[in-house]
Amino acid sequence: MNNIPTLPLVDWIDNLVNWLRINVSFVFNPIRDFINFIVELFIRVFNIFPPLVFILLIIVLAFFLTKKVKGVTIFAPISLTLIWNLGYWEDMIITLSIVITSALIAIIIGIPLGILVSKSKVAEKIIMPLLDFMQTMPAFVYLIPAVSFFGIGMAPGVISSVIFAMPPAVRMTNLGIREVPNDLVEAADSFGSTPRQKLFELELPMAKPSIMAGINQTLMLTLSMVVVASMIGAPGLGNVIYTSVSRNDVGVGFASGIAVVILAVILDRLTQAFSKKNNRLK
Repeated sequence: MNNIPTLPLVDWIDNLVNWLRINVSFVFNPIRDFINFIVELFIRVFNIFPPLVFILLIIVLAFFLTKKVKGVTIFAPISLTLIWNLGYWEDMIITLSIVITSALIAIIIGIPLGILVSKSKVAEKIIMPLLDFMQTMPAFVYLIPAVSFFGIGMAPGVISSVIFAMPPAVRMTNLGIREVPNDLVEAADSFGSTPRQKLFELELPMAKPSIMAGINQTLMLTLSMVVVASMIGAPGLGNVIYTSVSRNDVGVGFASGIAVVILAVILDRLTQAFSKKNNRLK
């Protein structure tokens, strides 16, 4: 085995990354600036409201979605008040802004890709293996190219979160459209529906529960990347946890971890309530 020459894969990858970083920076830099702008915009918007007003708005939103004074309507104000009391409010706002930005980008890219996969066998053969690769790759591996192309900070954290969290949006959109009953599709064809009409007036409405489930999974996966993204300078609760681990500060790590769990539960319950409300209105 020692006589077999080593494949210079490492050198090839390093050379490719260096070439891209030097010659394609005109693409990466605007993307980085745009992502930073969106995250900072969300931070500014959320910081307009004092904590008490923000918590009140969450209560109103939860009641509007559930029509019940229980569950998330009670859990949200109590848990958010705890985060405020522990001193993690600003970090929570930053984390929420990063998660929303990542989820929005993943959804905006993922749902059209899911539609494309459901309509094209060629696209399915190309995109589905890529999704398998994206889901099986360890999450922290995404940080390496993200840092190489976008530097340190929020932008590479968002990019790595998008890559990690996008597959459920694509898969669930594809699944929802493919599960539309054939007799309904044939009826639409018999009435002379165009492909656009069939997609927007039949397939997407029928696939809405599946799409919403994909959105929920995407949102949760972006939040799960918070701690991982903190390794490349992404601020927020993840950075607090990462710092506490490096200093062996158990108390801070546990408290900030609870804040992440609280945020995850609130976002999960609100998206589920939104999905159920849409289903009731159909």
